[in-house]
Amino acid sequence: MNVNGLNAPLKRYKTAEWIRTHQPIICCLQETHLTHEDSHKRKVKKWKETLHANGHQNRAGVAVVISEETNLKATAVNKDKEGHYIMVKSLVQWKTITILNIYAPNTGPPKFIKQLLTDLRNEIDNNTITVGDFSTPLTALDRSSRQKVNKETMDLNYTSEQIDLTDTYRTFRPTTAEYIFYSTVHGTFSKTYHMIGHKTKLKPAREEG
Repeated sequence: MNVNGLNAPLKRYKTAEWIRTHQPIICCLQETHLTHEDSHKRKVKKWKETLHANGHQNRAGVAVVISEETNLKATAVNKDKEGHYIMVKSLVQWKTITILNIYAPNTGPPKFIKQLLTDLRNEIDNNTITVGDFSTPLTALDRSSRQKVNKETMDLNYTSEQIDLTDTYRTFRPTTAEYIFYSTVHGTFSKTYHMIGHKTKLKPAREEG
């Protein structure tokens, strides 16, 4: 969920209220705009752990919030110094689950994500879930203008294919158009929030569905 900054008390309250209302087990936040000194602003009541990656300035920033209602326990954390990604390896019922939460920079997001997936490919397996604001559509359907994706995005999709990752939303909704962002500059709607999963996990679920 892109919160577009958590420095304002009202914004923190609304985010915490959304979390309390929907009660997810794990909540991934992007664009928190917090720094290393803002630990008190990341606490959510009844949530046992908040893992975060922040820079030294009030921009970017990602967080993974874990509910106290789950026995999931974080065992390892990998993150960058600019607050653009955090990878959390967790143990639940003797099984390791990896969550990669990304907030891609507005400049060159496909190249950034492609490089990140390449760098972390040895950490990514069939129990890895990648989510976040990629700051770019992944397919022509993700943009209201139906404009074809550029070469950089095609390269990103190819890299994902090579490590057996696929767009979860498109796997189950191959023809559905849904948008979350409006560009006043281009006058178009687009979908930039994505969830990517491993093909070996999604195939059985798709067959059952």
